[in-house]
Amino acid sequence: MLFRSMAAIFSDQEIYHLIQERKPLPDDYRTKIQIRPKLGHKERELDIKGADGGDYRLILRQSIFNPLDFSIILAYRPPKSNQLFRLQRYNGKSHEHTNPIEGETFYDFHIHQATEKYQEIGAREDTFAKPTDRFADFQQAITCMLIDCGFEKPLDSQGHLFEEV
Repeated sequence: MLFRSMAAIFSDQEIYHLIQERKPLPDDYRTKIQIRPKLGHKERELDIKGADGGDYRLILRQSIFNPLDFSIILAYRPPKSNQLFRLQRYNGKSHEHTNPIEGETFYDFHIHQATEKYQEIGAREDTFAKPTDRFADFQQAITCMLIDCGFEKPLDSQGHLFEEV
């Protein structure tokens, strides 16, 4: 992918390819994503190098007070940039969400995805979201993210993929 400044807009096709890029997880990824207390919430980050050279960060956050208040975020770091572009975000059922362009409002578990149209109006790239019934807690949301976003789990000593997070 060519260098882009964060002011440049990523097309929906570019976003799709970034989400689908193979992202091999390290052997000790489970240990590295165990969230730790940090100012009212628990948090952990893991940097991952994509198979095609993309730089990604997996960000996990969960409220200490409300287990349904969480975010699992896949972000991309464009070349020659220290900024993160949020490709996809899996949120808990802790707040109402509205898609401003579509005028849809809901209160449910939901998945945000970066879109070209929201970038074009100057909104956060991942403003658009859809409600989902694919997860109902933090661990299930992580599993959905790993499945949906090109992550490859390491093999165990018998050559099988590690199971759930």
